[in-house]
Amino acid sequence: MSKNAESIERLLDVMRTLRAPDGCPWDREQTHESIKGDLIEEAYEVLDAIESGDASMLEEELGDLLLQVVFHSQIAAEDGEFEFHQVADGISDKLIRRHPHVFDEVIVSDSGEVLKNWDAIKKQEKKDANKKVSIVSGIPKHLPALQKAHQVQKRAARAGFDWDKIEDVFDKLHEEIEELKEAIASENEAEIRDELGDLLFSVVNVSRYLGHNPEEILRHNIDKFVSRFQYVEDRVHESGRDFPEYTLEELDAFWNEAKRAE
Repeated sequence: MSKNAESIERLLDVMRTLRAPDGCPWDREQTHESIKGDLIEEAYEVLDAIESGDASMLEEELGDLLLQVVFHSQIAAEDGEFEFHQVADGISDKLIRRHPHVFDEVIVSDSGEVLKNWDAIKKQEKKDANKKVSIVSGIPKHLPALQKAHQVQKRAARAGFDWDKIEDVFDKLHEEIEELKEAIASENEAEIRDELGDLLFSVVNVSRYLGHNPEEILRHNIDKFVSRFQYVEDRVHESGRDFPEYTLEELDAFWNEAKRAE
């Protein structure tokens, strides 16, 4: 048995022991529903580890994420639904099936063609399973809204539903800004909400068209804002004055100091 296989079997055995009648009371009480939030949290902690560049942190967080897969698989096995090996075999079969350019004789010219083939194979799989077929279906409903919009637009673009040039994307963005201004002038809250949504969706389109993930970009800018604002807070606290005693111009001067210090 290989080292990887031994390690996986050890983890599965630890999980079985925790869920056994004489195992851990907390682990035994858990269900798919009770731990589903942990899965999301662990996935985000993996992202934090990747962005930190800390390999040891990434190793640990990947382990925590793998635990969630093993935990859900063990619960399913106890319910007679499926076991971990079926999860692993299933994803292996899917990867082989959806990479015919690697495991079969299909020839592709670039990664774009790989993605088109992936979508076509996935669509055929759903047809074979008598499931409703749509290019934009199957995207997790609980994805953060920016990420979900990005995924929807990427899939539509792969089907050919996309702008020809970046200028067209900006034209649409400006159009949505003007429509939002009109909605604000009308003081119609339903229209304002609708046009705000259209504007956000168009901003995501600009990001996607330029090859960037809007979720990652926004998180980066949030971190940048927090860092600069904390600098402003420090300067205010050092002065012995309170925030309300400062003018916006004075606070903005601290903000610019923070920018120069980056």
